[in-house]
Amino acid sequence: MLQDEAHHAPFPLVPRYRIAGLPFGTARSTRRGRGSDLAGHRAYVRGDPISTIDWRASAKLSSARADDEFVVREHFADEAPQVVVVADRRPSMSLYPDWSPWLSKPDAARNATRAIVASALAARGAVGYLDVADGAPFALAPRGRSMLALIDERAGRAGFTAGPDALARALDHLARSFPSLGPGSFAFVLSDFLEPPPTASWLRGLARRLELVPVVIQDPTWEQTFPWAGPVVVPFLDPRDGALLEVRLRRAEARAERERRERARAELLRTFAALGLDPVLLDRSERAEVDRAFLEWAERRRRALWQRR
Repeated sequence: MLQDEAHHAPFPLVPRYRIAGLPFGTARSTRRGRGSDLAGHRAYVRGDPISTIDWRASAKLSSARADDEFVVREHFADEAPQVVVVADRRPSMSLYPDWSPWLSKPDAARNATRAIVASALAARGAVGYLDVADGAPFALAPRGRSMLALIDERAGRAGFTAGPDALARALDHLARSFPSLGPGSFAFVLSDFLEPPPTASWLRGLARRLELVPVVIQDPTWEQTFPWAGPVVVPFLDPRDGALLEVRLRRAEARAERERRERARAELLRTFAALGLDPVLLDRSERAEVDRAFLEWAERRRRALWQRR
């Protein structure tokens, strides 16, 4: 499995409000410590290393106050990024089989997970995992190279049987029960968001200053919109129990369904924008297409970061 992960093109983990590209990770800590990025200055106190004294600033302050004053530089600590993959295991995420002409969401989620793991490891980071497939949250604390095998093992055992509120419960667990995640940690939330979680679930994570990234996995034909059809008998797979249903649609009904689904997607993206969330949009499951979508996401974040500077 780790060989598959190595074939993904790592994308940079670009934080919204931090500078990327530090020596042993692409995320910078919000705490002070040994690092390369200047956080600010403060007055010298006994025990501070002499090497941290800003002699030029100290000379200016001493001259202004006509007394010996020393100022030391504080830096943000360089830290490897912490990343968590949050997987939606509701029934709709089991669609469609890989032999169908439509998007295989399990394949897209699998390739997205491997791209995320590859990118975190390339940044010398640690990866965790979270889902609510069997009623209770299943969580793996962030760790190194063994994580992909553990996620694959979990995916093989867990079904797509989670309840309608599973994604909201997963986000709540992430915000409340992942003590190792500090501000600036990334959480990639893989879902079709056909039943999106309430806004409050996102706000809890944002209050902890987590970098929440929705990864929207939707079929472009049946979920982002709806085909022009009617009158016609259309087979539907009920995502709640997997039952195959045959529904006769008139042209007006098909048009109404198309408008409903396009409206729901537009509202989802507006909600993300209002919350300051920048989603990754996946409508292809191939490895190269998944990698391209994440690289485009990283480039958007990089451009936005430079515009705010």
